[in-house]
Amino acid sequence: MALTKSSIGKRFKSLDVGNDAAIFFAARSGIKPIVFYHFAEAAQLAEKELARLINLSARTISNYKDQKKPLARVESEHLLKLIALYEKGEEILGGVEEFNHWLRKPFWDRVDCPIDWLDTPSGVDLVTAELDRLAHGYAL
Repeated sequence: MALTKSSIGKRFKSLDVGNDAAIFFAARSGIKPIVFYHFAEAAQLAEKELARLINLSARTISNYKDQKKPLARVESEHLLKLIALYEKGEEILGGVEEFNHWLRKPFWDRVDCPIDWLDTPSGVDLVTAELDRLAHGYAL
């Protein structure tokens, strides 16, 4: 399967989300709230849904934007991990729409859906691992 650079990857190329160390160091500086809004649009997620995933309210994000205040380290890291996940999901499944569809379908042996796991950084890691297995031809 030949992977091409995703539109999310192109849109967020200034953010280094290629590995955990890069995400860690970028998160320590705090991510500007505008990245949240750009990612919500690119990932075709409602702002309230994305805010819920990173454990903030949409109003808090708006306040950060108005105050020109970066997201805290924890929320920054979580957002960066989601960007990396969506980049990978788009590359593997062929598009954001396809990836969002995949996120909302339960795995064959589970009741919950992958999107239900994305509200913690370790949940994002688990979904990333599932995508890696899918990319290597393993059944989920």
